[in-house]
Amino acid sequence: MNPQQQKKISDWLIDGARSAVEPRLMVAEFCERLVSAGLPLWRVGLFVRTLHPDILGVNFIWKPDAEVTYGTADFDLLDSPEFRNSPLAIVFGEGREVRRRIDDPESRRFPFLDDMRTEGVTDYIALPLLSTDGAAHASSWTTKEPGGFSDEQLNGLRSLMPPLARLVEITNQRRRASILLDTYVGNRAGERILRGQIRRGHTETMHAAIWLSDLRGFTALSDRLPAETVVDILNVYFDCQVPAIRNHGGEVLKFMGDGLLAVFPIAEAEGDNRRVCANVLEAARESRASVDAINYRIGETIERFRFGVALHVGKILYGNIGGGNRLDFTCIGPAVNLAARLEKIAGRLSRTIVASEGFAGICDGGWSNLGEFPIAGFSKAERVYGLADERPAN
Repeated sequence: MNPQQQKKISDWLIDGARSAVEPRLMVAEFCERLVSAGLPLWRVGLFVRTLHPDILGVNFIWKPDAEVTYGTADFDLLDSPEFRNSPLAIVFGEGREVRRRIDDPESRRFPFLDDMRTEGVTDYIALPLLSTDGAAHASSWTTKEPGGFSDEQLNGLRSLMPPLARLVEITNQRRRASILLDTYVGNRAGERILRGQIRRGHTETMHAAIWLSDLRGFTALSDRLPAETVVDILNVYFDCQVPAIRNHGGEVLKFMGDGLLAVFPIAEAEGDNRRVCANVLEAARESRASVDAINYRIGETIERFRFGVALHVGKILYGNIGGGNRLDFTCIGPAVNLAARLEKIAGRLSRTIVASEGFAGICDGGWSNLGEFPIAGFSKAERVYGLADERPAN
């Protein structure tokens, strides 16, 4: 790889690798450019730490004449012998390179290199990708070339790490922003915020099915148990709802103590309201079964939990609301207020799933008319429906 080829590749990275529209394509094109410049690569790995509640990082693996593979690693990896006894542990922990020729007895220190040896690899180097904030990501490079990498080849490769690190950092920051918004405000809201919908009062009207639920007896529960235990119970409890909501097309907008607010957008297409409401009811049934199955042990006692969910459908105002520079991306409107009132009625009736007349009229779920109830703040009573196959809990 001569200086002219090296500069051309460096300029491509600095310019943002514009010919590659997503990370896997960038890794593939970068490696192919290096090979075309004379670097005899066999296997290349790119390992990037990310900011995600469940995922430690992501990895991209390139080999000649194959698609780049993408994978994720969870936080358990840090305690695994495979990672602790790998060159990458040194790169991530100390931010320095690790180079081993496979015929060097020192390479036996790393079990991973035994696998490389069986593939015919002759040389391995792991190089740090240092971010401007001091964080270290990692890359690994191998060859089957007899004699391994030359000093000139390694120096050329090292010189490309700073522009590669900047590109990885920028791409990772975008990914982090998307993940954090998805985690804290929801996917649809996050997409709107990233598109620039960030001004206070910037809202839109949405037709949606509304889900509002809470955990029965939460106040008494939090009064008699340590705060750490209550937090753990809430996490277990919300795990019973969030996957079901998301898997059926909903978006969780807010956790309010033990309460959960979610919306299921309804398109204008004919029949979409029936399809969406059927999905909402199925999510509610799945959540009910999951909560019923919780067996939470506190000392010698097995705790059982119950929750209630109110389902409604209507127009909501969806967008930025708040004061000064502190905003919340949420939904408001009479339909949301009615769902909140219905949820309280569900508690009084000892019902798990209740629905408004509007929701029950759209969704054929085998509903039982529970009667009309006055609704605080509303001018007329609302007819409430429960599932016919559900009996009030004692």
